[in-house]
Amino acid sequence: MNQSMISAAVTMGQLQHKLDAISNNMANSTTNGYKRREAQFSDILFQQINSEALNPTEAGRLTPNGIRLGSGARVSSTALSLEAGTLQQTGRLLDVALTQPSFYFQVSGVDNNGNETQQFTRDGAFYLSPSAINPNQLELVTSEGNKVMGVDGPITIPADHSKITIGQNGQVSVTLNNGAIVESGQLAIVNMVRPQLMVSVGQNLQAPQDIPLNQLIEEVNAGAGNFVQQGALESSNVNISTEMTEMIQTQRSYQFNARSLTIADQMMGLVNGLR
Repeated sequence: MNQSMISAAVTMGQLQHKLDAISNNMANSTTNGYKRREAQFSDILFQQINSEALNPTEAGRLTPNGIRLGSGARVSSTALSLEAGTLQQTGRLLDVALTQPSFYFQVSGVDNNGNETQQFTRDGAFYLSPSAINPNQLELVTSEGNKVMGVDGPITIPADHSKITIGQNGQVSVTLNNGAIVESGQLAIVNMVRPQLMVSVGQNLQAPQDIPLNQLIEEVNAGAGNFVQQGALESSNVNISTEMTEMIQTQRSYQFNARSLTIADQMMGLVNGLR
């Protein structure tokens, strides 16, 4: 197999990964708080073929003498875009949006070994679920049933409540049926300082992998400012027009490499047919 066939075949396989990333972005264009991912490419192993230098004509030359034969490109990473999505007003008291693009809600999750772990999401569509410990308490959970964490543990709401208020600093206050107001906790919100090292674990959740958590996030001080908006949800930051353009360009690149592979095969056929 000649070098052009290797380069084309390898690149076609990697372009398929980019198409998968684009398809995933488009499928989640209506998912609350979803952040698009973009495939980034890098060159893989190449061969340097040196040639005799022509000193009189190469004065000031900066590039290496000779030619390089590459072996294609590969997807080096799928970068997470933290651009904020549009805030949609819903008026629902348990819908919460974060106004800072790098802030995330902390929720409880389960890893592959069945152990409880910390996970993070931008989806602020919360619900109430009966507590398995106290029948007089309700737990604040995500749409998938993950417990929403507070600074001092899971956020719990008295069952005899009439109204829930979430302040701009994440403080959860509950008005009871008798008119009394009680504090139910402070939402645990973190600043994602190294988002590219987080991995998607499904259900619109991000989690660390093989990296200490304190190297990836910073806890947000409740008094740091106003970063929570009640009665609103953040839409995804996926632009369908952009994704369609990327998909068309990627498909054309795929077709170009497929054509290169076909031409290389025809050339080998011609050589083999020589008498």
